[in-house]
Amino acid sequence: MDLASVDRLLTTTRSVRKRLDLTRPVPPETVEACLEIALQAPTGSNSQGWHFLVVTDPAAKAGLGDLYRKAFALYASRPDAPQYGEGDPRGAQAPRVRDSAQYLADHLHEVPVLVIPCIEGRVENAGVLAQASIYGSILPAAWSFMLAARARGLGSAWTTLHLMYEKEAARILGVPDHVTQTALLPVAWYTGADFKPAERVPASRVTHWNRWGGRRT
Repeated sequence: MDLASVDRLLTTTRSVRKRLDLTRPVPPETVEACLEIALQAPTGSNSQGWHFLVVTDPAAKAGLGDLYRKAFALYASRPDAPQYGEGDPRGAQAPRVRDSAQYLADHLHEVPVLVIPCIEGRVENAGVLAQASIYGSILPAAWSFMLAARARGLGSAWTTLHLMYEKEAARILGVPDHVTQTALLPVAWYTGADFKPAERVPASRVTHWNRWGGRRT
């Protein structure tokens, strides 16, 4: 396995918002190829209860875009925005991320393809174990889809804001009551040059050895 290529894929699969090409069609065959790869991801008890809604219909995208914009307005106006200390890379990135997120909210309905990963089952009354199992059976597949898309020159972004209005989205898309939507991935060819690794908090700050707060000796 070519570790350099693998590492580059894993460290440059960014959330793409402003650089999504809103005018270039995405072939259905390309989306389907990425989904076939996604379904090789792990799934709890080999349940394979996953489903992927691929939305290209303009009316459906417009409806989802309306819900997303309403949700983003609530999210952007929240009073409990995270605060970061001096030198924390997340603080420096925050204004750019907010601007990028606003752009996506304004243009979501124009993105060629919206992919909604779903899973059979509901989590509202489930315990921690059941919730982890349900989400753990779909989120790895969704990430694999994003990696496969990136390898083919497609950008995507992990979003969840439309879940504020999950029932309304379900009515637009005909999602059954026993199915949980878990994310919304805008998918399009990306514009501009290649991506680079993001500034992140060092792994040493968030790694605990043997017990919480433990450090490697």
